[in-house]
Amino acid sequence: MYDYDLLVIGSGPGGQKAAIAGAKLGRRTAVVEKRHMIGGVCINTGTIPSKTLREAILYLTGLNQRELYGSAYRLKDDITVADLSARTQHVIGREIDVIRSQLARNRVQMLFGVGRFVDDHTVAVTGPDGGVRTVTADRIVIAVGTRPARPSSVAFDGRSIVDSDQLLEMDQIPSSMVVVGAGVIGIEYASMFAALGSKVTVVERRDRMLDFCDLEIVEALKYQLRDLAVTFRFNETVARVDHHDGATLTVLESGKRIPADTVMYSAGRQGVTEGLEVGNAGLEADARGRIKVDEFYRTAVPHIYAVGDVIGFPALAATSMEQGRRAAYHALEEPVGTEMGELQPIGIYTIPEISYVGRTEDELTEANVPFEVGISRYRELARGAILGDSYGMLKLLVHAEERTLLGVHVFGTGATELVHIGQTVMGCGATVDYLVDAVFNYPTLAESYKVAALDAMNKMRAVQRFLT
Repeated sequence: MYDYDLLVIGSGPGGQKAAIAGAKLGRRTAVVEKRHMIGGVCINTGTIPSKTLREAILYLTGLNQRELYGSAYRLKDDITVADLSARTQHVIGREIDVIRSQLARNRVQMLFGVGRFVDDHTVAVTGPDGGVRTVTADRIVIAVGTRPARPSSVAFDGRSIVDSDQLLEMDQIPSSMVVVGAGVIGIEYASMFAALGSKVTVVERRDRMLDFCDLEIVEALKYQLRDLAVTFRFNETVARVDHHDGATLTVLESGKRIPADTVMYSAGRQGVTEGLEVGNAGLEADARGRIKVDEFYRTAVPHIYAVGDVIGFPALAATSMEQGRRAAYHALEEPVGTEMGELQPIGIYTIPEISYVGRTEDELTEANVPFEVGISRYRELARGAILGDSYGMLKLLVHAEERTLLGVHVFGTGATELVHIGQTVMGCGATVDYLVDAVFNYPTLAESYKVAALDAMNKMRAVQRFLT
């Protein structure tokens, strides 16, 4: 007889949903988590703080209203860290209360402390007071998440050289910043601090940023960031970072030198498995601390599952939630739908934001799939004029013969919300004709789907004239 039917290690998005799913199925369920980290990295140092910070920056700088009220418009001239953190801490506290309530309402027991495997059915939990409690479980879900990866050659001090977690704890807004790494996290923070007025330089060893995104969308983002005075150094590698009287000098292997108040490293994420002692359960983690799973999120030990960032790509809160639910269902022998397909939306909360679902033009071209492109630009929409967004755009990739949607790419205001319309159309297997014939509220940004659909339709009609 085990203490629990389902034990979840970690209370982030994946862990929460796994635990609640187990409880809804009437099983004895518990979650292991540090008392100060309820909600995991997502709530405390990752997704929620960074996205709240973004909204606070947009509001206080008045950036989105400058097309309407002039480039000098600003809600607050002297923006401080206190201004930004007040809203962030409020939202974090509220979200923690919501999670506590959900777990308590579903009778999920919280085991506060740090867990480690004793064997494949037993976990020892070291509490805040140092006491150790050992519990057993029939099924276990690992949802420990990740932390920022830190190159061993870099002397992080939490002030002038920081990672993405430490950036949220700075006591003042730097006047200049070097961001090392042009991945999602690096570009998100680069755009935020540029909006605050920091002089930002992005250093990336590859020849472009966000290489998994549509190239045209990325170029549009790059243009907007350069307008915020962001400098890009592609095909460059950092040789070292020197300290000079509280400031830094970043030296690139090419010989370039970049002075800045702060350097932020965005070098990917590392699975938090080193203290979990997964070897005692018959498991192993790779060099990045990630655990391998099958399509049901089972590890090499059939009754142990892993979900969320600790299993690697796509490492998104949204996908982690669904992984947690599916893992719990499968572990407890509850029927679950078909495996998660390719229609998972990707949202990048830069300023302006990007979101897409499906495939890119480059992927379709490489696969020799015939397609047509339909584009709608916000500046042609009444809602775009009302919002003061003249740069936004929505792109539809339509199969030239079957007329189905192959990809939806959005850039600008509300991109992460708009993309779900396209996701739904794609998931239902509808054609572009549905969007052409549909009626959208006016004035809205959603109307961009109809405009883009008509654009694609007209292009396909022009081609068809030559074939008949």
